Amino acid sequence: MREIISLNKQWRFIAKNVSLDEARTHEGEIVNVPHTWNAFDGQDGGGDYVRTKYWYIRAFEAPKLENGQKLWLEFNAVNSSATVYLNGKEIGIHHGGYSRFRIEITDLYKEGENELAVNVDNEPNDFVYPQTADFTFYGGIYRDVNLIKTEAVHFEMDASGSKGIKIDSNFVGADALLTVHAWRSLPEDTRIQVYDAEEKLVAEGKGNASIKIENVHRWNGMKDPYLYKIVASAYDNGVKCDELTEYYGFREFFIDPRKGFFLNGVSYPLRGVARHQDRLGVGNAITNEDIKEDMDLIKEVGANTIRLAHYQHSDYTYELCDRYGFLIWSEVPYISRHMPKGYDNVVSQMRELIAQTYNRCSIFVRGISNEITMKPSKGKTKDHKKLNEMIHGLDPTRPTCMANFAMMFSFNPFCHIPDATAMNFYHGWYTPFTWLNGVRLSFFHFLFPRKPLGFSEYGAEGMPNLHTEHPKRGDNSEEYQLICHYKIYKSLEKRKYLWATHLWNMFDFAADARNVGGDPGKNHKGLVTFDRKIKKDAYYLYKAFWSDEPFVHICGKRFVDRHEKTANIYVASNQEEVVLYVNGKEFERKGGKTRLFHFVVPVEGDFKIEAKAKDLHDEASFRKVENANPDYVLHVKSNNQSWEKK
Repeated sequence: MREIISLNKQWRFIAKNVSLDEARTHEGEIVNVPHTWNAFDGQDGGGDYVRTKYWYIRAFEAPKLENGQKLWLEFNAVNSSATVYLNGKEIGIHHGGYSRFRIEITDLYKEGENELAVNVDNEPNDFVYPQTADFTFYGGIYRDVNLIKTEAVHFEMDASGSKGIKIDSNFVGADALLTVHAWRSLPEDTRIQVYDAEEKLVAEGKGNASIKIENVHRWNGMKDPYLYKIVASAYDNGVKCDELTEYYGFREFFIDPRKGFFLNGVSYPLRGVARHQDRLGVGNAITNEDIKEDMDLIKEVGANTIRLAHYQHSDYTYELCDRYGFLIWSEVPYISRHMPKGYDNVVSQMRELIAQTYNRCSIFVRGISNEITMKPSKGKTKDHKKLNEMIHGLDPTRPTCMANFAMMFSFNPFCHIPDATAMNFYHGWYTPFTWLNGVRLSFFHFLFPRKPLGFSEYGAEGMPNLHTEHPKRGDNSEEYQLICHYKIYKSLEKRKYLWATHLWNMFDFAADARNVGGDPGKNHKGLVTFDRKIKKDAYYLYKAFWSDEPFVHICGKRFVDRHEKTANIYVASNQEEVVLYVNGKEFERKGGKTRLFHFVVPVEGDFKIEAKAKDLHDEASFRKVENANPDYVLHVKSNNQSWEKK
């Protein structure tokens, strides 16, 4: 049977761009993976973080192989390129920093101790994506590394880093037909067992043959993310020699250009967030506990869809999305600047994304590119058409889509290449007038009513330490972020044709070339801070729009010092009436489905605000001051218009 041995511990990290011979004799620093060398310099601003070639070296004891057994190295992500050496000999190169790759070493290792060396490269080049984007390209081995031993007969290990099996299904009335096959070939004697969520065997059969599941329980998003367990077992002369387990949801969906997204035949408006994976002080070298915390926060806010931007995320991320019921937009980092020499790399990364996530029921759309028209370049239209066709060939079950740069005109034929299209608009932040977001979406829909349209990015920077009674575009205040999102989202509610909306972003993230809000090196459009410790007021706004969990939240709690005669108090709640109390006395009642209730309260001395909705309660304390608190205002230059290093 398959044996997996972790190689995460005790690597020698050599932070020098030297030859292999020099690296092998260098003492280095002992680290464990996941690891990145840009956890700090990639988040402190200046756009000058280290992009180079560094080394990771470790010894490992190879297991003994018998009867045709095979041995593999598995890297779950190395950014951006990796050249792998075994005992001083080059054995493989991989370009692309977000996907799994494997190298067979059956005939390359030696008995006893072996030396594994990885030259990791995040240097700028013109053929590996991404090279131009609003996020940090962390160098390092930042996901797990494993040594895998398989029997002579085993499921595929070298098919673009895939799990080794493909699962397809279709519905016949209340039943479903399931087929388990492979990217190239299954072991001749492959047996399939299907268990329901209560671990009861409900069907079994052979690989490559249709298996009927009667009265199938459908996976229904956040409402009912029901998963079956599919166990594929490979036999050799009657002896089980390999086994894979996948959790699989049966569902069907379609996008109506006039009515939006439908799941299992029922209208299911997709409203959610985009997510970057990195964290403060660790970069991309995150743990499964970090990932689960992210998913729990997204679930709490009430989103039902996530755009996993702008690259392939970890397998555990997709697993949780299946389990939680999120609908996922998956994509590769074909972003911002088309590189004429980069097509082969886009193809490679897309093949790996599809192969490695094919069985994930949460994924409903494949993103081709993001804002690729930002920079002028020849060949991108031809390459997009080829890539679109390739995706349909590899994954005919899901539509393609594309997130388009705000400056692209609606009638540009480029945005009609994929099955569905979407727009990144930041009216209200980079440019004035939040109402233009809705107008431009409506204009596109008017021109092309048969083209599915989504809203793939929108938002504003928000710093939890910056506050004002008079929020305006560009001030980076928490208040402006709240009001900007409120205005935009209220306009989206009217546009039922949108197949999905994804605000930018769920969490603050690193973009080392940025200098925004007095905290350089980061993009602060998140609803939650980079360290995941502060939920900004805009977070509670969306919880009011999306979540069924009853709550009431007073916004502006960090805006303690008030110097004007009156204070604007906003209360976010999904209840239909909110009662505000000032210093214990009822001040005002407001009702309706506004989700953001606005009160104007006199400012006198120290005062306490309470908000009640039914049996729900929240409170905050404020004080009158003579002059505006200077700490609430940004006193350094903030470049809110561009993230590119000049």
